[in-house]
Amino acid sequence: MKKVMTMVALILASTLTYACADGAKQQNSTEAKEAEAGGNVIVMNKDLFLKDVFDYEKSQEWKYKGDKPAIIDLYADWCGPCRLTAPIMKDLAKEYADKIVIYKVNVDKEKELAALFNATSIPLFVFIPMNGEPQLFRGAADKATYKKAIDDFLLKKE
Repeated sequence: MKKVMTMVALILASTLTYACADGAKQQNSTEAKEAEAGGNVIVMNKDLFLKDVFDYEKSQEWKYKGDKPAIIDLYADWCGPCRLTAPIMKDLAKEYADKIVIYKVNVDKEKELAALFNATSIPLFVFIPMNGEPQLFRGAADKATYKKAIDDFLLKKE
């Protein structure tokens, strides 16, 4: 009887593991498709950063690879101010969909990217213009502050 119960438990555990992994895969696929549609905050990992932003493994001199100015939001799930700014970034991604790209990087999962920007406190926002050096913005702010930074620095509206 004990062997049968152990076998049932193992089968149940493997079924749940497979179902959860498949669900996560489907969710990631859905998120990627939504992000491609524009107007969404794109979850970024190291590979995407190297491909679309800057390949620091091949060059020490900053050269942005994107076709639109960008914001990178370095955050953590446990961070209260990060949770407050997330809906603002989502709104801005929709509002500026054809003009800028907004990425988010979980510093707990992407430690190398966090170290690259010296993210000792979060939220940390990296504003990346088409030309010139990126600028760091530390801490949470209101939507108007981010809009001003986008208009004045990224889009250079007078």
